[in-house]
Amino acid sequence: MLTRAARRIANLVFGGTCLLCRGAADGARDEGLLCAACERDLPRLGTEGLCPRCALAAPGGAVCGACLAAPPQFDATVAALAYRFPADVLIQALKFRGGLAIAALLGRVLASRVSGAARPDVLLPVPLSTARVRERGYNQSMEIARVVARAAGLPLRPSLCERNRDTAAQIELPPADRVRNVRGAFHCPRPIEGLAVAVVDDVMTTGATLDELARTLKRAGASRVVNWVAARTFPPQNE
Repeated sequence: MLTRAARRIANLVFGGTCLLCRGAADGARDEGLLCAACERDLPRLGTEGLCPRCALAAPGGAVCGACLAAPPQFDATVAALAYRFPADVLIQALKFRGGLAIAALLGRVLASRVSGAARPDVLLPVPLSTARVRERGYNQSMEIARVVARAAGLPLRPSLCERNRDTAAQIELPPADRVRNVRGAFHCPRPIEGLAVAVVDDVMTTGATLDELARTLKRAGASRVVNWVAARTFPPQNE
């Protein structure tokens, strides 16, 4: 649920209308951010036909060839939505236009998606640098993770891992440069021996950031690292 302040902001910004189509919103869920039709249009993902490791398309839902050839550091990925309309509009509004109230909607959708997944010991939102949090005013992954943690009854541990330095936004870089951009960007201040960690993020694209974060967590002693992401991008041929 949104806080009272967030509800007021949502009402002021969205005016009681659906964020996507501007029709009358259904106030029964997420304080009326979406109407029932747009809620149904969300591009939800299941498990069928997706690689359990990276959540990209894979015949029969087996581990895909890319993950077999070069296994990522994370052990699994669960994605709630495909990063296409209207999910992309929602995430962009949350991430770049101050639509903080949208975190409750995405958190609810993600919490529903992971309800049957193996339970980790803790949740970790992808850390942002201090400079990026100051610029944006919040960490969107943290806001989504708050909702998931509350729904799942799991501890939220943002201090488990820190971002060492600010990096260029991954979206601004070609795929080949993204691994280098985040290499060494994270640090665990204390050992986390044996912990199973679910990393929460808003959107997974190449997976470079999540791979580096998983590498850092495992070096600190994590026994298992999984990604719980609100949305997953897909190559055009996989959509």
